[in-house]
Amino acid sequence: MKISIITATYNSASTIKDTLESVLSQSHKDIDYWIIDGGSKDATMDIVRSYGPSFGGRLHWISEKDRGIYDAMNKGLLKCTGDVVGILNSDDFFTSSDILGRVASAMEADSQLDAVYGDIHFIHDAAPERVVRYYSSKRFAPRWLRFGFMPAHPSFYARRQVFEKYGVYSLDYKIAADYDMMVRLFVRHKIKARYLPLDFVTMRTGGASTKNLRSRMVLVKEDIKACRKYGVYTNSLFICMKFLYKIFELKL
Repeated sequence: MKISIITATYNSASTIKDTLESVLSQSHKDIDYWIIDGGSKDATMDIVRSYGPSFGGRLHWISEKDRGIYDAMNKGLLKCTGDVVGILNSDDFFTSSDILGRVASAMEADSQLDAVYGDIHFIHDAAPERVVRYYSSKRFAPRWLRFGFMPAHPSFYARRQVFEKYGVYSLDYKIAADYDMMVRLFVRHKIKARYLPLDFVTMRTGGASTKNLRSRMVLVKEDIKACRKYGVYTNSLFICMKFLYKIFELKL
């Protein structure tokens, strides 16, 4: 089973090597890896090109101006050829070498399965060995989407035909197109998905959706917009509950 991985980059020279190395380290070698770069001004693409020989034809890239991270992801979705597709951010890396193998095994074992998802954890660059937050998707159910809860997006792997049938990421959102995608797939289209008890990805803290209060306010607004778009009742209080829950995920 071929798995496509899409990494959107922009001025990611300080972290992209870790991302590339983690893909190379995967025991499952039937991959199709796409780097979609937004026209980086630093050494990002020099580093990416230097890894071409190591991937033996499995690494592909585009570097051009885009409309942001979701536009980049969509470009990857339109280019990739894998049976299953997942997103790996340019400042993140796989937690272990068996991630893609576990994904392939689960999808091959059930031909009716549309997607799988699991857990992720967060670190600080200054202390990469220390987990500062663990995000588990174990308790996720579609009914929790109204409270802003969704499967950890970096752990979400779906068959490519799911995106072909139900659409790519909406560019109507600044930071919540991944949430819109989850509501669309789980509520409107009721995909069949399975939780894998596996820590998929190590993420560095400081993502666009949590970097400051203003970003959180935008996220709440966009989450409500996505729910209403698909007929899911919610409100600001419901959505804000997820920020309270995150306190219990912290590793103090």
